[in-house]
Amino acid sequence: MSHIAEFDAAFAKCPLIAILRGVKPDEVEAIGDELVAAGFTLIEVPMNSPEPLESVSRLARRFAGRAVIGAGTVLKVEQVQQVADAGGTMIISPNANLDVIRASAAAGLVSLPGIMTPSEAFAALDAGATALKLFPAEAASPTVLKAMRAVLPRETRVLPVGGIAPDTMGPWQAAGAPGFGLGSALYKVGLSAADVGANARAFVAAL
Repeated sequence: MSHIAEFDAAFAKCPLIAILRGVKPDEVEAIGDELVAAGFTLIEVPMNSPEPLESVSRLARRFAGRAVIGAGTVLKVEQVQQVADAGGTMIISPNANLDVIRASAAAGLVSLPGIMTPSEAFAALDAGATALKLFPAEAASPTVLKAMRAVLPRETRVLPVGGIAPDTMGPWQAAGAPGFGLGSALYKVGLSAADVGANARAFVAAL
C-alpha cells in the first residue's frame, strides 16, 4: 500500500493529527501508546522538538501498521529525506513552500502544507499536496473555511490547526472540516502519558 493510501485509511479511521511539539524521545513511545489506545492513527513530531528524528523513528517502529507517523514544521527540502529516512511518511509544514511540497510528493510521501488563502491553497494543490492545513485556525473562521471550500476541488481536505479544543470542533465540522490537527489542547511539554491519553479520549468522544 502506498504511503498516501495508508494515510487515507488512517484518516478515515480517525481524522485527528496529534501534534507532539516539544516531546522527547524517551517519553514519546508511552505517549504514542496512549494516543493509539484512544483511537488516534496520525501522529506528528514537529522538527523544533528535541531530537525529533529519533522520536519519529521510535514511533514509526513501534506503531508500524497501526498509525501513520510524520514530522511537522518541515521547512526545508533536505528535511523531507531526513524524515523519510527516520521512517516518517507525513511531511507537515506551517507554510506552503512549493519546493517542500514537490519533494514530498515526488518521494511518495504525504504532504500537508499550511495555507491561509485561496492562492496558497491552489498553489499547494498544484504542487502535489495531499491535504491542506488551515493554519493558524485562530486567524480564520468556519465562515472562511466554508467560502474556501466552495471554490476548491470538492475532494480537497482542509484541516483547521491551531487553538482547536473538543468543544470548538462543531462549527468547523459544520463548515466542512473533515478533520483537525491538535496541538496544546492535546499535548504540551510536561504532561504525562496518562494526561495525554485523557485528552485524546475527550477529542475522540467530541468527534
